[in-house]
Amino acid sequence: MSVDVAANVGTTPVREAHRFDERRLARWMEEHVADFRGPLTVEQFKGGQSNPTYKLITPSRSYVLRRKPTGQLLKGAHAIEREARVLAALGPAGFPVAQIYGLCTDKDVIGSWFYVMEMIEGRIFWDATFPDVGATERAAYFEAMNATIAALHRFEPAAIGLQDYGRPGNYFERQIARWSKQYLEDAEAGRDPDMDRLVEWLPAHIPSGEETRIVHGDFRCDNLIFHPTEPRVLAVLDWELSTLGHPLADFAYHAMMFRMQPDIVAGLGGADLTALGIPSEATYLADYCRRVNRPLVPEAEYAFYTTFNFFRLAAIFHGIKGRVARGTAASAHAKERATGFPKLARLARSSMEACL
Repeated sequence: MSVDVAANVGTTPVREAHRFDERRLARWMEEHVADFRGPLTVEQFKGGQSNPTYKLITPSRSYVLRRKPTGQLLKGAHAIEREARVLAALGPAGFPVAQIYGLCTDKDVIGSWFYVMEMIEGRIFWDATFPDVGATERAAYFEAMNATIAALHRFEPAAIGLQDYGRPGNYFERQIARWSKQYLEDAEAGRDPDMDRLVEWLPAHIPSGEETRIVHGDFRCDNLIFHPTEPRVLAVLDWELSTLGHPLADFAYHAMMFRMQPDIVAGLGGADLTALGIPSEATYLADYCRRVNRPLVPEAEYAFYTTFNFFRLAAIFHGIKGRVARGTAASAHAKERATGFPKLARLARSSMEACL
């Protein structure tokens, strides 16, 4: 795998652009986080593209802080208050997420809004082939991922207080419009002919039918914390893109790993799945449909969901490219990640052309 795992794993001293007054944070923690006891040491996690994320270390325990970046932000992006809300709703319902300890909407504390949550220890797999797992065990890890996203999609939003977490209905229309607008308005990141074609094609080919569930929006193996030794998901991370939406769009995004080259994000493109002990995409889709009690998705319909998701991910990478240009990128390797944008745009267009 060509992705530099060392660039994502662990912590580093807080980067200059993301420093803040740690004494003010400690005072806020004393007032708002039960059982907090200093002194406080702050480190920054290496991974993450959008919202800077920090490890807060005290003598008795560690916490995680996620904040909005400072500087010029695109409207509607970096809504960490939404992340905190969905985590606070899903945890008590039994879904594997970190516990929220507090949300701060006073930007004077550290310079932007933030929330503090539980630090969960476990394994994160940055390579979708799960190279540190034996071939006889890999299927169980894919079963765990499949069962976790299916569990998310079985929740009725209203049952856990998230009926207004997004607008029900017209999910694809709204998402295509949102990401098209963000792509078209981000002048610093530039334009791409493949993306221009997708912006035109996608709205005219949306499948009929509406479903509304809580969707994660970025469900990948590297956004999951697994148990240190067992094929069990302890926590799902990075809920910035979560909303109410179509569950099959969310699943198809996750299943893009089967088609994704590993130099872009964690993907299985080109891998020998049989030798690795990993199920095929068709089997993985069938297992998901069984878990959520739905019939198999028609091939043409599933192809649209895949095209939409390659487009959406390309738009996200386009946004990273724009943040690099503006100097607001949270990750030290964001510039390298931004180089994946034209590859994703080509994959999206290839998927579109396969639908024609």
